[in-house]
Amino acid sequence: MKEQEILYLIALTKVPKVGPVVAKNLISYCGGVEAVFKESRKNLIKILGIGQIFLDNFKPGEALAEAERELKFIGKNNISALSYLSENYPKRLSNFDSSPIIMYYKGSANLNHFRTVAVVGTRQPSLYGKQMCEVIIEGLLPYNVLLVSGLAFGVDAIAHRKCVDINIPTLGILGHGLDRIYPSENKLLSKKMIENGGILTEFPSETNPDRENFPMRNRIIASISDVVVVIESKRKGGSIITAEFANEYNKDVFAVPGHVTEVLSEGCNKLIKQNKAHLIEHAADIAYIMRWEEIDAGKVIQKQLFVDLDDTETKIIQLIRDNKEISIDALTYKMSMTPSEVSSLLLTLEFKGMVKTLPGKKYILA
Repeated sequence: MKEQEILYLIALTKVPKVGPVVAKNLISYCGGVEAVFKESRKNLIKILGIGQIFLDNFKPGEALAEAERELKFIGKNNISALSYLSENYPKRLSNFDSSPIIMYYKGSANLNHFRTVAVVGTRQPSLYGKQMCEVIIEGLLPYNVLLVSGLAFGVDAIAHRKCVDINIPTLGILGHGLDRIYPSENKLLSKKMIENGGILTEFPSETNPDRENFPMRNRIIASISDVVVVIESKRKGGSIITAEFANEYNKDVFAVPGHVTEVLSEGCNKLIKQNKAHLIEHAADIAYIMRWEEIDAGKVIQKQLFVDLDDTETKIIQLIRDNKEISIDALTYKMSMTPSEVSSLLLTLEFKGMVKTLPGKKYILA
């Protein structure tokens, strides 16, 4: 995407009270992000969901000046600005209306990795929690995953550090800008992660790690992951918020069980008891539920090359591959077809051995 378009996207995020949904409505109505800044106020107020509050906050000159400063910062610090319309934007995020219109990324990992697993938990894990975290991550090594967490104290840092040690790519999702690392004790760890993984945020530079940013960070962790694993958590907290987001997004959640008298196991035990999480003892439990084999993405894709597909079938296969797992409702929307037409195509692809059905009318590549 051209730098000019990135400039305007950043500028739009600088307008107070403009979130991703409003921003996308504006861009869609005006025919492009640059056009938003050139549209008349008379026409802008006609857009559904856009009112006087937006116009009162919309100061194009100030927003563009801030965006210019942000562009200089990311250019100087080797940071990538990822537009929600670009190919390198995380495709798992793009399925959600509330996904940010711009993300800031520093690293070497493929954000559309074959398999993504989030590991989250308390900032003060017990010895049991630390050991379970490391055992589960070691067990994930044969499954070619990108490990996602929040680069916080405790379980997050343990998970990232273990990945660095055994060479699993790992991605930290931050609740602040990339001009800092919070907590600062994880600064050296973040540098190692960038070499085989990275750090990602929706927040521009000079954004403090304020309390309200972390639920927003947690929704990104949930939406960018195929699986969310909760190691230890109290009954309430950021890990439980992440798990709730994951359930809302139809992601598979796993929780490590603990002794019923342990405060740090209350959250995990509750998730399992309420059928909001699978019980996990080791990584093989994830592989069993997700039907993962110990192979890499290249072999899976290679298997598809010798099957004769028409254009429509090829498009469905590509959508499933891009999203790793997708519901029939999402396919119907993206294909602009009726549910019965999509169902018929999916049945044909199942007979060809190309796709598999999961509970909840979801589909993955076979």
